[in-house]
Order: sequence, then structure tokens, then C-alpha cells
Amino acid sequence: MKIIQVNCVYNNGSTGKIVYDIHRCLQEKGIESVVCYGRGQTIKEPNIYKTSSEVLAKFNAFRSRITGLQYNGSWIATNKLINIIKKEQPNVVHLHCINGYFVNIYRLFDFLKKNKIKTVLTLHAEFLHTGSCGHAYECNKWMTGCGNCPQLWNATKSYLFDSTHSAWMKMKDAFEGFDNLKIISVSQWLQDRAKQSPIMQGHSFEVIGNGIDTEETFHPCDFQYLKEKHRLKDEKVLLHVTARFSLHVDDMKGGRYIIKLAERLKGENIKIIVVGGRDLTMSLPDNIINVGRTNNQKELAAYYSMADLTVITSKRETFSMVCAESLSCGTPIVGFEAGAPETVALPDFSEFVEYGNADKLQNVIYKWIEQKEKGSHLDVIANNYYSKEKMYSEYIKAYTT
Repeated sequence: MKIIQVNCVYNNGSTGKIVYDIHRCLQEKGIESVVCYGRGQTIKEPNIYKTSSEVLAKFNAFRSRITGLQYNGSWIATNKLINIIKKEQPNVVHLHCINGYFVNIYRLFDFLKKNKIKTVLTLHAEFLHTGSCGHAYECNKWMTGCGNCPQLWNATKSYLFDSTHSAWMKMKDAFEGFDNLKIISVSQWLQDRAKQSPIMQGHSFEVIGNGIDTEETFHPCDFQYLKEKHRLKDEKVLLHVTARFSLHVDDMKGGRYIIKLAERLKGENIKIIVVGGRDLTMSLPDNIINVGRTNNQKELAAYYSMADLTVITSKRETFSMVCAESLSCGTPIVGFEAGAPETVALPDFSEFVEYGNADKLQNVIYKWIEQKEKGSHLDVIANNYYSKEKMYSEYIKAYTT
């Protein structure tokens, strides 16, 4: 059996790491594995193909700013990807995040369905069932065909035209008649959304959660060196992990709520640690420690292990790797209701409140901040639930059934 995975990135970011892990697992099990990706650095490894140059991807992004259509174009890169699939002749093509201006989604789908190639499609975001936007939030126009988009810039980054209805129709046509397609969602919440879309009617659905390395990386570990580094003594620690930390009002990850929380907790014996801030010069309250970005996963696990509680302030998440990572390190989760985290997190070790309600968030923090030691068996439960081994076995079953 031979599998080709296609993703925007490889071994970088959450989906890139998932693709990397699946690739390595397949190889270890003696299954032929090939990865095609479009963005980032060129990686010179056997069976790893970069299908788009950065120049072509940036040109396609610029083109989409004008036309309002994000998922067409990319002729040269799409031809390269299709030719690789023809050459490799896989039993299964596994598509992950195929946004990023590196492939013409409509042409790729047309090729796969016309050639009756078995395809597994993992939904990591909403753009495939909405036709345009990665997060629809409270807008339900994707259920009826879009058009007159109320969040045009956020949905399409278009300067000039609202092409959301046209994009919706193109995506519906792409899925129509695609008989050899199995749709995987990374959370129950995301599957429930996708099933409501007319674009995806008539297809097979399944949920496979994202997996992490719970054996070597994300488990309770020594953190004393971090306490010494940040001069922490007996303070309680709240942890906020994000891909980016911004105070902007439109920031989906809700950094501004961490500032509000810090102001409310002044005078308490509590420190807030933020991992993921790109700007180490921003002015923050004294009870926030901004440690910046870390590419060291074991160091990240040490921060989770040190924390008494991890706080999520996102407006929307389709999975939440932070939930999986924190719980696997033995640290409970609290935060705002953001879609998937409520279905992904272990309910006995987490609690979520109405988005934007700072009073309720503060109250659940007080409720949970002393609970970590009482849930000392949390990591054992979480390690089984979120392990990448569990994810592998479920994907291999999806490939073979």
C-alpha cells in the first residue's frame, strides 16, 4: 500500500507536524509514504516533494486579493502535484490543509474523482465546507450559498470583489460526484458543522482527533529550571499558549482578554505566563511573563507541567492542540467556549464559559486553580486519549476500509 499526503506545510506548525508523524509511522509499519507540501523551506528527503515555489504562491495570493477567489489559480504548482500523483500511483491520497495558495483545489478534486483515486480528506478548518472562510463564526450564509459576505476581508482578503457565492458554487461542484471520498473531521464540533453544509452532502464522515507525542514529549516533566529562570517561588501559575500573542481587538486568539485577566488578578499571588508572543517589547502588566516563542517542544511541555492551570481565550478553534498538550502534561484547562475545545477536552478536567465573559472566566480560574494535585491521574487518562499512536491506527483503518 502507498499513501500520498498533501498539506500546506511539512514538519512545521500543527498540521505539518501531524503529517510528519503520520509519514514516519507509515514508514515504520512498512507502508510506502510520500508527502507533497506547498509552502516553507525545501526539504531534501526521500519521498518529500515541495510542489510550489514561494514566488508562485505569493503571486497567487496577490491574484486572489483582486479576484476574491482563493482556491483556484496555481496552475504550475497544481500540474506538478498531479504529475507526482500520476507517477507515484498511490492507493490513497490523504489531503490535509490545502489552502495557502499552493494548489488549485477545484482542479485537484476534479483529477482525483475522475481517476477514481481513493481520497481521505481531513478537515482542520472550515474553508472546505464554507467555500471561502476558515472560520465562519456566527455567520450561517455558507448553509445557503454565501454572497454579500459580512466579513469579506477576514474571509477572503479581497480588496475589490465579493466572490463568495461563486467560490461556494465552485466548491460544491468540486465535491459533487466525488464517490471515492472519505471526510475526516478533527473534532465532533467540526464534523457537526460540516454535515450541515450543502457542499458536503452525500459523503462519508468520521472523527479522528489530532494526536501528539505523549510518550517522549507531552507528559509531566521537570520544570524546576523554569521556576528558577523566571524567579518564581510559591506563586500560582496560569499559562496561555498561542501561535501569536496580540492585543488587537480582532485577534482570534483573544490576547486582550489575558490583559484584562491580569488586571483583575493584580494583588493575587498569581503569575500569568504567555508562550507564543512574537513581540517581547510590548508593554504588559507586571504579573504577566512574556517568554516569547519556543520551538522546543520539551520546553513547552515543561511550561505546561509547571502551570497550575492553562487558559484558552480563543474565539474559535476547530480542535485545540493546547487542550491536548496541557491535559497530557497533567494540567487542567479553563477558557472561553470556542467550538471544538469543549468537545476535545476531558470534561472532568476542564471548564469553559461564555466567550468574552471576563467575570465568569475569573470565577472558574478561582475554582480550578487548586485542583491540579487532585487530578494527579489526569496525565494517564489524557496520554491514552491524545496519543499519536491512537491517531495512526485510526488513519490506517480509514485508508484500508
